[in-house]
Amino acid sequence: MRRIGSILLWSAIAAAFIGPGTVTAAASAGASVGPALLWAILFSGIATFTLQEFAGRLAIGTGDDLASVLRRRYPDGFARVATLLLVGVAILLGCAAYEAGNILGGAAGALLAIDLPKPAVTLILALAAALLLLAGSPQGVARLMAVFVGLMGAGFLAVAISLAPAVGPLVAGLVPTPGFADDPAALLGVLALVGTTVVPYNFFLGAALARGQGLGEMRFGLAISVGIGVLITAAILVVGTALAGEFSFEALGDTLADRLGGWARTGFGIGLLAAGISSAVTAPLAAALTARGLFASAEDQRWQAGGWRFRAVWGAVLLIGLGFGLADIKPTPAILAAQAFNGALLPLVALFLLAAMNDEALLGDAANGPLANGFGLLVVGVATMLGLTAVARAASTALGFSLPDPGLMLPAFAVLGVLLGRAVTRRTPG
Repeated sequence: MRRIGSILLWSAIAAAFIGPGTVTAAASAGASVGPALLWAILFSGIATFTLQEFAGRLAIGTGDDLASVLRRRYPDGFARVATLLLVGVAILLGCAAYEAGNILGGAAGALLAIDLPKPAVTLILALAAALLLLAGSPQGVARLMAVFVGLMGAGFLAVAISLAPAVGPLVAGLVPTPGFADDPAALLGVLALVGTTVVPYNFFLGAALARGQGLGEMRFGLAISVGIGVLITAAILVVGTALAGEFSFEALGDTLADRLGGWARTGFGIGLLAAGISSAVTAPLAAALTARGLFASAEDQRWQAGGWRFRAVWGAVLLIGLGFGLADIKPTPAILAAQAFNGALLPLVALFLLAAMNDEALLGDAANGPLANGFGLLVVGVATMLGLTAVARAASTALGFSLPDPGLMLPAFAVLGVLLGRAVTRRTPG
């Protein structure tokens, strides 16, 4: 029973990244380049488990979440300011960006199934998220989100299987090729898939969920949750390959209706609405948990789940998302931009987390060993490669210079990421 409870608890991580952003990123990738980017989903799953396990083990070993640990490690001076700016502001902005996509995507999905004005649907979605946030603790909300993820995931898996995709291209898509950096659509797709799966704010949410759990049950629940999330994301990409043109929620709904019947469009709309609500809860919640850890002690009642400061943070993030939802903004570009932003942010947060996991004074015997650091360096290296490649391509487009050959550029960026990671894994003695 404890393991079942752990799966339900950690399903919050899957609920946080299986939202409208994942549907947009994965279906867009499937529509533009077919199954060739399945490797990005596989890498994202490995990276998610690695970094979330770090955050969970950190919380179990210290009794604090990641943000609190950062506050303790960098209490004053330049390091304190840099932490607040680079991590705190970036995470809060990332949560706000995700929330805009959650509200926009959830409302767009609902309009496929519900005949109501868009502003009314947007307000209903935001109100539902607010009520869930007001209702309970992070753990209670997490268990409720498991229901939303299960319903939507089952629907996409059923549709993907019914499409009967060829096995050969699926297997080939598990192996990356350097050519993706030459294709702007493929590069954006990779960055969006990583950014929508390896969600930086989830490290802060996961650390809060891990409190009170044993290491074994945490790892078990996390592995099952991430595995299910990766399978659902891959299913969404496969469904996206059935699109004849550019991705849109309407086009995907029409394709499903043509293949499976009118019920599939309605079911997709309801599933997207459920995903929007689940992610619209977790993004503000993670923002509040991050702010609490960075700015306050655990004993400060104003920052408890029912405190006004805690609620003010998640309320502000929710209002930002609501504002974007009520504005006349197309959901797909906004969602992809949010995923790309968070994909570029990932190496920074991963480096902070990797440094904390090598602090023996903080963790003692629970500090990272060679194997854990090896996986951490792999994640940081690949994430740095993707983030810097996206930045370099954007700069080359804006300034008009040519980029080096991807066969040279990608390994160089990856090595740079590994060197940075290696620098922060130098042990702080206990």
